[in-house]
Amino acid sequence: MAGGLEPHLEALRRELHGPAVLSVLVALIAVAITFLIWRFVQGRRSSRKAVLLLGLCDAGKTLLFARLLSGRYRDTQTSITDSSAVYRVSQDKSTNVTLIDLPGHESLRLQFLERFKAAARAIVFVVDSVAFQREVKDVAEFLYQVLVDSTVLRNAPALLIACNKQDVTMAKSAKLIQQQLEKELNTLRVTRSAAPTSLDGSATGGPAQLGKKGKDFDFSQLPMKVEFVECSARGSKGEEGEADLEGIEKWLVKVA
Repeated sequence: MAGGLEPHLEALRRELHGPAVLSVLVALIAVAITFLIWRFVQGRRSSRKAVLLLGLCDAGKTLLFARLLSGRYRDTQTSITDSSAVYRVSQDKSTNVTLIDLPGHESLRLQFLERFKAAARAIVFVVDSVAFQREVKDVAEFLYQVLVDSTVLRNAPALLIACNKQDVTMAKSAKLIQQQLEKELNTLRVTRSAAPTSLDGSATGGPAQLGKKGKDFDFSQLPMKVEFVECSARGSKGEEGEADLEGIEKWLVKVA
């Protein structure tokens, strides 16, 4: 009986060592490696729960921070340190992020960005839509420093440009702000790429390339998804009225 099975066993052994089985094994190993990499990336992303509020002084970050958390208006002053709190993005109490309001003063903002950037799941860059035409170069300078940071480039947190103070008649639209920022960032990219040393403060020691070489810069060239939204932390009726933050709240649900 055993002798009669031997030819069949030998044939089975040959098939198990054949090219078809080898291909299946290679495919299974590739799938396993891909799954492990995906789990690693997802694990790193899930560990980043912070949403950073960035922007120049007086852009309205702190009032925006307060409105998102409580819905109420409050008088604010220029921040010299960070403020953080848990923000629940829905009725499900397990779905939340940590909002962190960072100082916008020129002497402090990069220092605080350095402290919190590794934990950033997303970034809200707040722009004063009323003062934008006057501040466009300063806004673009700070945004450039954020976008070429090596940690930000590697983690690619979602980015929202919040065009605040839309309740004021002279406020610039999100579309105009996007166009002007792309133009200024393109100019900065050209001048910085010609500089002999890195000016971005990153640890790599060399200047990062913003966007695609040989093409005018636009936000679609960045590794992170960038969106623009018009909002008003103060509200059209001032202290007594409700803020217009619907666009930001919907975005926070998406990135949480």
